[in-house]
Amino acid sequence: MAKIDELKAEIERLPGEEFAELFRWLSEKDWERWDKEIEADSQAGRLDFLEREAREEKAKGTLKGL
Repeated sequence: MAKIDELKAEIERLPGEEFAELFRWLSEKDWERWDKEIEADSQAGRLDFLEREAREEKAKGTLKGL
């Protein structure tokens, strides 16, 4: 945890524009990881229930449009 605390302290000292740049970079990395996780879940079939539920709602006529 000491390394994390050191990083936090360094981040606190960043000028505004550098902080914003770091924030954008971290946000992009977070989205990339999320995309990989969703892709892996999809390939493993862990999201199949969503399609099944949508088809059931469509068959009942209760599927709502976006």
